[in-house]
Amino acid sequence: MNFQDKLVIAIDFDGTIVEDAYPKVGKARIFAFETMKRLQADGHRLILWTYRSGSKLNDAVAFCKENGITFYAVNQSFPEEKYDNSVSRKIYADIYIDDRNIGGILGWGEVYQLITNEEPNMKAAKQRKGLFSFLKR
Repeated sequence: MNFQDKLVIAIDFDGTIVEDAYPKVGKARIFAFETMKRLQADGHRLILWTYRSGSKLNDAVAFCKENGITFYAVNQSFPEEKYDNSVSRKIYADIYIDDRNIGGILGWGEVYQLITNEEPNMKAAKQRKGLFSFLKR
């Protein structure tokens, strides 16, 4: 994949951003927040796309905000959209990142590489003692 344009990326919460511990908020998956910050810095719009609702959704949004991520929209295609229970909740996105994909969730470093077609700087990564340190620019 080589995406030159800015993308709308829908990202699941449980099992994707955090380890699955529903209804609690699990531990952040390695490099999830670093990768999402890089994607936002690259100009992509991130949407939180999750089964959660009510207070459980509020917990997820707050956790992400505490870790430096504010989403473009939450469980909807656009921030100004009003959710209507009489229509499908499927949202528009160019890419969906979810642990329920065929084959499961990739590592967040691999996700970034697929979206940007960027190769990691292995020399810098070794100097920083982490395989995916290229995410921490």
